[in-house]
Amino acid sequence: MATETVAGAMQPVMAFALVGALGVGSQWVAWRLRMPAIVLMLVAGIVIGPVLGVFDPARDIGPLMGPMISIAVAIILFEGGLTLNFHQLQDAVVGVKRLVLVGAPLGWLTSALALHYAAGLSWQASAVFGGIMIVTGPTVIAPLLRTAKLSRRPAALLQWEAIVNDPIGALAAVLAFEVVLVLNTTATVPAAVTSLIVGIVFASVLGVAAGWGLARAFKRGWVPEYMKVPVLFALLLGIFGLSDSVLHESGLLAVTIMGIVIANANLPSYVELRRFKEHATVLLVSGVFILLAASLDFAALGQLTWRAVIFVLAVILLARPITVFVSLLGSGLPWREQVLVAFTGPRGVVLVAVAGLFGERLAALGLPDANLIAPLAFALVAVTVVLHGFTLAAFARFLGLTASGTPGVLIVGGSPWTTAFASALQSVDVPVLMTDPNYGNLRAARAAGLETFSGDILSEAAEQRLELVSYETIIAATSNDAYNTLVATDLAPEFGRGNVYQVTREKSDSARHNLPKTLGGKDFGPDETHEGMNRLLRDGWSFSITRISEEYTFEDWRAERDQAHLIGLITAKGDFKLLHSTANVRNIPETRIVALRPPEGTKKAVSDVEKAPSAGA
Repeated sequence: MATETVAGAMQPVMAFALVGALGVGSQWVAWRLRMPAIVLMLVAGIVIGPVLGVFDPARDIGPLMGPMISIAVAIILFEGGLTLNFHQLQDAVVGVKRLVLVGAPLGWLTSALALHYAAGLSWQASAVFGGIMIVTGPTVIAPLLRTAKLSRRPAALLQWEAIVNDPIGALAAVLAFEVVLVLNTTATVPAAVTSLIVGIVFASVLGVAAGWGLARAFKRGWVPEYMKVPVLFALLLGIFGLSDSVLHESGLLAVTIMGIVIANANLPSYVELRRFKEHATVLLVSGVFILLAASLDFAALGQLTWRAVIFVLAVILLARPITVFVSLLGSGLPWREQVLVAFTGPRGVVLVAVAGLFGERLAALGLPDANLIAPLAFALVAVTVVLHGFTLAAFARFLGLTASGTPGVLIVGGSPWTTAFASALQSVDVPVLMTDPNYGNLRAARAAGLETFSGDILSEAAEQRLELVSYETIIAATSNDAYNTLVATDLAPEFGRGNVYQVTREKSDSARHNLPKTLGGKDFGPDETHEGMNRLLRDGWSFSITRISEEYTFEDWRAERDQAHLIGLITAKGDFKLLHSTANVRNIPETRIVALRPPEGTKKAVSDVEKAPSAGA
């Protein structure tokens, strides 16, 4: 017998393909246009959903949508827990404790007040929805932090608060709902309290046990390398489902704790696990946002009045700032960081998903204003996503809390030629950091006034002390080709393989002794090894920077500097880009060419604006 289908319905497989294409496509377009990805995903979902009617999750996916979103949120929170390493907190630990221990209950109170007095909800609905509003949305915070490039401490504050408070907010809603249930049914208070306590304790113990057990199994080699990710996923889903069966929404707490335990277990394969989870999270965040935006019901939004506007403003301008300022009172954090955190509170998919669930439950109990919870949640999410998506980076720059205004260059390896190259870039205000495990190799760099870090760039100390987000281009340029390859390979996933370079490797007479080309970074500058670059400087070569103008084009420069090695260019905005020595440069005024020029046989161009001293200067 033929299966009946709703007219205009999309096949589930095509629906999943559309969600994936739109979600990932929105993130790619946002990266190209340097726009907040969350905003584009929100717009894309609304366009294909309520605007055009092409995709309706309830119609095209049906009952699978709820479980899919629940599992996606659980995986996102687990991945967030994987990023919460206690060693990385350092000076942000006081602020994080305050935002969790003081901020969560205080945020519950201020949110409930805003809901009751601004939105006009009853105290019962306000108490439940106010608990959910504790969350600030790791699904939104992570993409925003990636774009805004905040300084380390405020970024840590926002990230930890979002991830830790997410399950707390869900459990606060459960607690409030249990109270409302007692008031509106024949359920008893002891039964409700017992259920809540048992669920929270069970989720906590389950999360710790699962994390500890998995870490122990991985360390002892009980799980082969190729099965670690599948085992991780299977255990994650099992823990989430088991905990949720005891107390609804407690699964979020269990998987978050499980992720934190694994993050602090010092696993040798932890980096690979975290990166895979990050990739999965990008897909899941994209899909969930598209699904929720496409599910938007304009008729439900039509129930909102002018009080919804007052409510959103009250949350952004009163409830959130009061919560943060009171929580961080006496914490010793600079006022600028407190202001940034206070006015940065985007809400995400967890708020919409959990609010919709409890809205339906409260409506079933007969609360007349319960049907306003879901529309208010979506309105708050939409406004905060757009607001913070477009303003966070600018607001952070205004407060001086971005890692750097101009993308910098990180040079790994101290030597005469790297010092001369770094001095050339610094002379035209390109931020440069030189690192080397050998303190003595950085002596010339320190004398030249360059910023230096003595230590291994791959060490935990470097991750904790350096604002690596300030640097967009990495150049591995030590005298050890194997170490250069290791640095480039390890940092490529973080900075992008197109931004990681290494000096030309020494060629071995035996092909089997050469490192594979698939490892390492892109080739840097001229086809010269580390020793070859130093030899050129000893022979009198030097780095120069030449300004291109309408009167003096790149072709003119190339004609006069036919023996020079092109290294890169500096745009009018001050961004530095490495180029192949044979590349052509577009004749855009105010572009500056960075090159390695020979000591003789080349005329001095009148447009040479800066010249770094050679190694012997």
